[in-house]
Amino acid sequence: MIATVQVLIIITVANAAPVVLSFLLGKRNGQPVDGGRHWRDGRRMFGPSKTVRGVVAAVIATTLVTVLLGLPLAAGAAAGILAMAGDLASSFTKRRLGLVPSSRFIGLDQVPEAFLPLLALVPLPMISPASGITAAALFVLLGPPASWVLYRAGIRREPH
Repeated sequence: MIATVQVLIIITVANAAPVVLSFLLGKRNGQPVDGGRHWRDGRRMFGPSKTVRGVVAAVIATTLVTVLLGLPLAAGAAAGILAMAGDLASSFTKRRLGLVPSSRFIGLDQVPEAFLPLLALVPLPMISPASGITAAALFVLLGPPASWVLYRAGIRREPH
């Protein structure tokens, strides 16, 4: 049970850090990860809301919280990187499908960023595959209602 909560906290921090930083800083220092470049289809690679600042914030916050939870620093950094890789992959896919930035796509918006960090966490002796999968599944299920709460609180710009 403790491992499940630890993984859920790590995944949540990785995905919340960019949102919180965007709330605090607005567009300041918000250089897009894709640098405004477009893919072969003429659409942006990721979109304006995927920023270098957000990726860095996610990796730093995830690393810090992982260490505070008594887990290895390297696993925290890797989990943060993998969560952001999942987020970027879903954003890239949504752009290819013709969806506008910040559009909602249940499942695609949560699954990659929840399950990819498990590649760094499940190999740890104190995190079982079952704990990791349970935590990622909880993130996927609880993500949309939590996002709505953050929207109502004025922290998110979109309710999803």
